[in-house]
Parts: sequence; structure tokens; C-alpha cells
Amino acid sequence: MTHTTAIDRWNRPIPAWRPPLESEGLRDMLEKFRRWDPYDGGALLDDVGVVMDEVPPPEDALEELAERLRGHLMQLVDIAIGAEADDKDEEAAALIERARAVRSEDMPGDHRAASAHLRRLAWAVNELLERMVSTGCVKAPDLQQPPVPGRGRAA
Repeated sequence: MTHTTAIDRWNRPIPAWRPPLESEGLRDMLEKFRRWDPYDGGALLDDVGVVMDEVPPPEDALEELAERLRGHLMQLVDIAIGAEADDKDEEAAALIERARAVRSEDMPGDHRAASAHLRRLAWAVNELLERMVSTGCVKAPDLQQPPVPGRGRAA
């Protein structure tokens, strides 16, 4: 007869500890958080203002402005979808569809057509923002507040 001690009973292989970030779900969440860009209504309105000004932006700024406006549209659409504004409000749903359509358009090659495209983007951003504020999905931009660090505002 063999004699077992308490030490023998606990002498089993224990799997190596894996830190929580080794799980795919947490890693994905962390990566999304790192890519997250906070809503900055002031920067959004700055970009809309630059595009809607009487003097069109210079040609070398068009692509960057288009990217920022597309980003604003995408962010507002994501917020609206998260708040279920598309299900609760017909006007919001129509503006979301319009935002998606104008966002997917390619930037035209010549300056005049590109400026017109930017105006459509800016108009879609502005209309969706107004609707989102009126339905309570986002706060109205506080123009007295300084910009969010790391966000490029239009010059």
C-alpha cells in the first residue's frame, strides 16, 4: 500500500497563466479603444465652416478636408445607429442614408467639382449634426471649449 501525502495530491500540472489581454475579445476591444476618436463638435463645425466659406479651400487641402468630413459623417452615423435614431426618427434615418451615399462618392479630379463635393459632404455633416442634437443623441458643440488634444482643426 502506498502512502499519499497532501503534497502529492496538489502536485498536478497547472496550466500556465495567461494575462487577460491574451484573449481575442479583450485584445479587439483594446484595439478599438486605441482607434477611437472622441466626438469633437467644435472640430466638426470648424471643418464645415472652412468648406462652406465663400472662399473655397485651397486645392492642396481638399483631400484632407474630405477625409475629415467623411470621418465626421461616419462618427455621427455610428452614434445615431447606437442611439437607434434611425429606428425612432424618420428624418434621422433619411439623413443617415444620405450621409452614407455622399460619403461613398469618390472625390472628383478638378478643383471646382471637388469643392462642390466637399460642400455636399459638409452639408450632410451639418444636417445630421443638427438632427442628432435635436433628438438628444449628441450635445450641441460648445464653441467656447478648446479643441480635443491630438485633433487637427482647420487653419
